[in-house]
Amino acid sequence: MHEQDTICAVSTPPGEGGIGIIRISGKDAVLIASGIFRPRTKGGTVLGASHTLRYGHVVDPSTGALVDEALVSVMRAPATYTREDVVEINCHGGMVPLWRTMSLLVAAGARQAEPGEFTKRAFLNGRIDLAQAEAVMDIIRAKTDLALRAANEQLLGGLSAEISALRDRLISIIAAMEAGIDFPEDVESEAGKTLGEEVSRVLDGIDGLLSGASFGRILREGFATAIVGRPNVGKSSLLNALLRQDRAIVTEVPGTTRDVLEEYVNVAGVPLRILDTAGIRHSHDVVEQEGIRRSLSAIGSADIVLVVLDGSQPLMPEDRLVLDTVSGKNALAVINKSDLPRKLEANGQPETQVVVSCRTGAGLEDLRQSIVSMVKKGTVASREHAWAVNQRHKTALEQTKDSLQRALETITSGLSPEFIAVDLRGALDSLGLVIGATYTEDILERVFNDFCIGK
Repeated sequence: MHEQDTICAVSTPPGEGGIGIIRISGKDAVLIASGIFRPRTKGGTVLGASHTLRYGHVVDPSTGALVDEALVSVMRAPATYTREDVVEINCHGGMVPLWRTMSLLVAAGARQAEPGEFTKRAFLNGRIDLAQAEAVMDIIRAKTDLALRAANEQLLGGLSAEISALRDRLISIIAAMEAGIDFPEDVESEAGKTLGEEVSRVLDGIDGLLSGASFGRILREGFATAIVGRPNVGKSSLLNALLRQDRAIVTEVPGTTRDVLEEYVNVAGVPLRILDTAGIRHSHDVVEQEGIRRSLSAIGSADIVLVVLDGSQPLMPEDRLVLDTVSGKNALAVINKSDLPRKLEANGQPETQVVVSCRTGAGLEDLRQSIVSMVKKGTVASREHAWAVNQRHKTALEQTKDSLQRALETITSGLSPEFIAVDLRGALDSLGLVIGATYTEDILERVFNDFCIGK
């Protein structure tokens, strides 16, 4: 079988580094690694006891040519990442020694691993469930301490435990339902609650998990923060100031920014996905019009909008156009160019305003604090301890919720218990998709194809 192949892959990023690691997993991992490794010290089995490390050299067995100096660790099943025999070869971190070693392993009978195949085997072999497997990639991609903590909690099984508890409750309800179909006089809720109340309790639990969807999106993608304003008010300068690097081109020519620039920055533990947009104004330039269209799209999808105004000039009609565009959004006015004489009159929209100078850096710390305060009033603060469910989880939970709501409608309508059981089983199957209690090959492919090769 495909899953029975011994697989290998470079598990460290490409490029030059002090160490490069090749991971091998499968029933022949130790045998294949032994064929290309020569330990420095003589005597004993080349690669023997589990969880041991040996020093030696990788050699081409057909010619005896030295390939690299290496440390080789052996971890025997089941106490390994994949619950298979695992060998890791620690080479020098260069492309040539790594790929020459890889070619020797493939020639000896191993197969190049597919993306995420090591973690997929950990799931298929029962070491972790599907939600925990996804947490592995969340750890790798974490942009802040908060994101890392949430991913670690999911890897430890926190979300899985809640899902399993809800599934157990559903199974109990279904069992009682099926018993009631054959023996109506024996059916009674253990908690003394009606069938509708029991289903509603599960539904409340699903709603609680769904409330973490926004939190999860922000942790993974960043809190979308659009910088908007008319041309030449200092939007690109503000982006550079927040990043503390010259990312965007800054000139005195209006319309320099023609597209949306996207960068990430960590502000007090909050991941911000900053979008520097083209200046919003009436324009006949086709390219600039497309940039403005993208700016308006960025405003629509942003969690926070930073409206940049030029404090050294009176409020312009184009400023009013921008302010009207962000009406109703979670917006903050950034009054730029405080190092110049103030000519901008106080404006009540948006209510939150910060005065800064992108040239001198004055007020930027106040701006960062204002952004954090806006975030804490919203999703991140209220859901800080929620499970950071991803889009796949959300879809499965919404399907579960739909099935439970249909079951409640069926109960209210007084229909036969058989119809109620159909909806409850649908909810059970959908809920199982989160942790992989139920899955299809298509789901596994979508999950693990997002992983890097070697993980």
